[in-house]
Amino acid sequence: MLVDALFSAYIKYRLRSIEVYRDFPIESQRKVLSQLVTAGQRTNFGKIHNFDSIDSTPRFKQLVPLQDYSTLERYIIQAIHGAKDVLWPGYTRWFAKSSGTTGTRMKTLPVTKESLENNHYAGGKDLLACYHAQHANRRLYSKKHLILGGSNSLQSIDNNAIVADLSAIIIDNLPLWTEFRRVPEKEIVLLSDWEDKLHKMAESSLHEDIAILAGVPSWMTTFTQLVLNKTGKNSLLEVWPNLELYIHGGMSIRPYKENLKRIFGGDAVQFVESYNASEGYFGLADETPEQGLLLLTDAQIYFEFIPMDCYQGIDSTTVLSLDEVRKDIDYAMVITTSAGLWRYIIGDTIRFKSLFPFRFEVTGRTSHFINGFGEKVVIAHVEKAIEDWSSRCGITVSNYTVAPYFSFEGGIGGHEWLIELKDPSVDHESLERSLDLCMREVNSDYDTKREGEINMMPLKITWIKNDAFSRWMKKNGKFGGQHKIPRIQNDRNLLEEILRFER
Repeated sequence: MLVDALFSAYIKYRLRSIEVYRDFPIESQRKVLSQLVTAGQRTNFGKIHNFDSIDSTPRFKQLVPLQDYSTLERYIIQAIHGAKDVLWPGYTRWFAKSSGTTGTRMKTLPVTKESLENNHYAGGKDLLACYHAQHANRRLYSKKHLILGGSNSLQSIDNNAIVADLSAIIIDNLPLWTEFRRVPEKEIVLLSDWEDKLHKMAESSLHEDIAILAGVPSWMTTFTQLVLNKTGKNSLLEVWPNLELYIHGGMSIRPYKENLKRIFGGDAVQFVESYNASEGYFGLADETPEQGLLLLTDAQIYFEFIPMDCYQGIDSTTVLSLDEVRKDIDYAMVITTSAGLWRYIIGDTIRFKSLFPFRFEVTGRTSHFINGFGEKVVIAHVEKAIEDWSSRCGITVSNYTVAPYFSFEGGIGGHEWLIELKDPSVDHESLERSLDLCMREVNSDYDTKREGEINMMPLKITWIKNDAFSRWMKKNGKFGGQHKIPRIQNDRNLLEEILRFER
């Protein structure tokens, strides 16, 4: 069809841009920083921090301190209530609600026209360009796409600012021509009642010709199972024969991948990962999943990195530029963006899998780890253990979270997992031993501490009822497409809260 031919021609242009920033990442980053600082000179933040005297990367680091949400919040509030030239030139109209993982403080982050067009939208185009390059003669673009976004409708503040989930902001500002390709209609997509929205999205899309699905794996699992329940079909390919691409991000696909492949109908549907947060679009899979995500070095974001071995939040003193990073080291990511986030610590940790081109994997959150016994467990470890465990035992994990437990009689403790299985009728004792073994295989520190049960006792699993996590999230107002359960905590607060709710 004509639309596919036109898109193919446009994609060739996008691919040339991707090749430039993939092959010249350091030069791209220097250009981006210069552009951002020049624009920032006209802002209140830029005047306070003497942006007009910044002429190099060292000078930028010297004059602009590291920021987190607490240090930028007063500027953001001013912009929400109509102040001009606060963090970015002009008025900022859109603000994305972001709670990170469930239970953390709600944040309201600026989204400017520049960041929307040259970062969020550009990242999405680049992802499709890379996919198209790997799978020639696609007919995706004459078909429909369905984005399973957040649950918040657009809210106006002082008749000035629009506050919503990022997905709602993106959908509300998409070019008119994309409206003909997206399902369902905008009125349903922007519904604030998540359960009502899921059902209406499913019902209105059953007879559409859908080729692309996008959304976080946990809620996509719920949505696609709902579609099968409504149709009585065994797989989505029976509902949407031209379905071929699932774009996922926001959380690890590992615990959900095998179940989603079953729901989709096998290996015909391609899984492609992106890293698009409320703060910005940072990376995408341009090659195979094993190679990691390509860092978007020319998308109006300047990146810096704090080695986690010396991470101290905004008081960190070791902050590296892209040309200083190394492979296989966990870094806290720092961003400077055209949304007006200056040297902002977003709370995510990454690890580079290759340099030149720079490809990485997301390893967790700066606040999410367990080190109660010197085991140094991060999210990547528990995700890999869950993936291996599910595969070996032939089970499907619906949801889980992990925290330490302490045995004061023995003076030691271990890890307690809250786990919700799709099929609860299994041998629980053997599953505990198997998961403990998987953890020992993926984390050598954990394995050492478990040796002889001198420092750590065996892990224990507390099995909870089906849909318990969803019911807890709903009770706490965290029920929706962009809310996620923290997988790992260094204290028992969240775990105990869920247990109290379940009792």
